[in-house]
Amino acid sequence: MVAAFVLVVGAIAAGGYLAGKALFGNEQSAAGTVAPAPSIVIHAPQPAAAQDVGFPEFATKNTTRVGGADAAADAAGVALATHPSAGGLEQPQAVTLVPDGDWQAGIVASELTAAPIGAPVLLSAADGLPPLSADALNAMAPTGSKATDNKQLFLVGGAKAPEGVTTASVDAGDPARLAVGVAALRQKLVNAPPQHLVIVSSAASAAPYAMPAAAWAARSGDAILFVDRDTVPAATTAALKRYVGVPAYVLAPPSIVSAKAFKAVQKIAPQAKRISAPDPVASSVAFARYSDGAFGWNINDPGHGFVIANGDRPLDAAAAAPLSASGDWGPLLVTDSVAAPSAPLRGYLLDLKPGYATDPTRAVYNHIWLIGDEAAISVPFQAEIDALAEVAKIRSGAAAGLAGQAGSETEQKKP
Repeated sequence: MVAAFVLVVGAIAAGGYLAGKALFGNEQSAAGTVAPAPSIVIHAPQPAAAQDVGFPEFATKNTTRVGGADAAADAAGVALATHPSAGGLEQPQAVTLVPDGDWQAGIVASELTAAPIGAPVLLSAADGLPPLSADALNAMAPTGSKATDNKQLFLVGGAKAPEGVTTASVDAGDPARLAVGVAALRQKLVNAPPQHLVIVSSAASAAPYAMPAAAWAARSGDAILFVDRDTVPAATTAALKRYVGVPAYVLAPPSIVSAKAFKAVQKIAPQAKRISAPDPVASSVAFARYSDGAFGWNINDPGHGFVIANGDRPLDAAAAAPLSASGDWGPLLVTDSVAAPSAPLRGYLLDLKPGYATDPTRAVYNHIWLIGDEAAISVPFQAEIDALAEVAKIRSGAAAGLAGQAGSETEQKKP
C-alpha cells in the first residue's frame, strides 16, 4: 500500500460531542476495523467514529475516500463529513436509521436526506446501534425542528433507536410498501407531493442498478418506488394512481424490469420513461447524463462532483447519499470492479475531463468521492480516477471536457 499522510482538522468540537453524549446517553467507544492506510493527526477531540473510519482515510489531488470496512462505517464517516457539528456549526435536524442488512430501506431512506429535512443515514443492528453509528449519532446530536415535525430520528424498515429521543417510524412487510410509506412521510413533512417518481427493482440482483436512485433522491426529494421484474406490486400501483400526473422514470434495463412490467407502469402513468443501459456501470453513467426538463443530473460537462461506490455494497449508496445533497452535489456512479474502472466509467470521466488554455486557476474542476476501503475500491483504481479528474492543458486547439453521447436508451409510450 502506498503510504499516505492525512491531516484531520477540527472535525468534532468537544462541546458538541459531550452534548451528544448527554442527549443520547451512550459512552461506548467504537472498535471498528481500520483499513491499513494513513497516519492521522487529530487537532481536536473527535468521536471514535471519525478515527476508525479515518475520514478522510486518504486523498489524492482530485479524490477523497471515505474508507469504511462496511456500510455502517461509511455512513458514519459521511455523516460526520457532511455534518461536522464543530465550532458552533449547526447540527442536523434529524438522522435516519436503517437496518444494516436492508439495502432497499437504505435506498428509500435517502429521500429524507433532501432539503428541507436534511437527515443523513446511519445503520442500526438487530441489537441496537453499532459503536460507529452510536458515536456519529452522539456527535451530531440531532435537534429536531419544524421541518422534521420535531422528530430527532426517523426509523425506516424496523431500525432500532436509543431511548429518550423523539422518533417517527416507517415499517412494512415488503420493500414496495416500505417505499410508499417513506414517500408518504416525506410528503407529510414537506406538505407537497413528489415532483417525480423514480422506479427501480427491489430484487437482490437489481441492487447495483437501483443504487444511483439514492443519490438523486437525496438531491431532489423525489420518491422512489419498487417493482418486480415482471409485475408491479399492489402498493406501487396504488402510489402511481395517487400520484397521477407526476412524471415517472424507470431506472433499469429490460433484463431487470421487463417490458411487461414497464407497460404495466405506463398503463397508469402513460408518460413514463425508461433510462436504460445493459450493465450497472453504464446505467449509472446514463442516469448521470440524463435530463428531461427538471429531472435528471444532466452532467455532460466538466466542473462537478461525483461519488463512486461498488455495486457489491448497495448500502453504500444510502451511506453516501448526503454527499449528493450538499457540497459537490454529484451523482453516484457504480463500479463493478475493485481493481480498475471499466470502460463506461473511464470513458465518461474522460469525456468530462477539465481543461484550460492558459491559466489553470481559472479552470473548472471535478472532485470525486470514493466510498469504501480497499476491499471495495483499490488504490490503483483511485489513482486512475484521480488522473481522469485532473485538469489538463488544452493543446493544439483540442477541446477538453466535451460531453459525449448520452448513451442511454429512452423508452416512451408512443401516441
